[in-house]
Amino acid sequence: MTDIHTYTVPGLKADEGKKVAEALQDRLNALNDLHLTLKHIHWNVVGPNFIAVHEMLDPQVDTVRGFADDVAERIATLGAVATGTPGALVKNRTWNEYSIGRADTIEHLGALDLVYAGVIEGHRAAITATGKIDPVTEDLLIGQSGKLELFHWFVRAHLENSGGELSTRGAKTEKTAAKKAS
Repeated sequence: MTDIHTYTVPGLKADEGKKVAEALQDRLNALNDLHLTLKHIHWNVVGPNFIAVHEMLDPQVDTVRGFADDVAERIATLGAVATGTPGALVKNRTWNEYSIGRADTIEHLGALDLVYAGVIEGHRAAITATGKIDPVTEDLLIGQSGKLELFHWFVRAHLENSGGELSTRGAKTEKTAAKKAS
């Protein structure tokens, strides 16, 4: 995603536009991966609370798809190329493929806890990286982060006990989180 036109938005230098677009490309990859992962979970969740989790995920998928579109359009506005192909996503992502197949709701929610944490941490890093350069992009990412954090809370509510402890606490992998959650 190094292609940039000879322009960017008024008030930014071309190298600043390129830096912001590169940070956004990483977020585009993460959001595309997240909406596909959410749909994968939606199709492969079973067991108690199936319908609640199944139906909880569709609005999240739709919202995250919309976030990806907003990010891609911001990249284009900055004069860069928004790359949304599967091959580019796989080649450039810094995280592993989602590792849970057909599984109980609580196992998927345990794994999804880590997925959301990673996406949110990436968004926060991009806010920091772009904030001093481009407040418009910062604002976009802040708004998305708030909604992603809300969705993360929806997931974590299933994993939390009455004392406020998460069953997935300390898990470093999706499979470990899934096991701890169950």
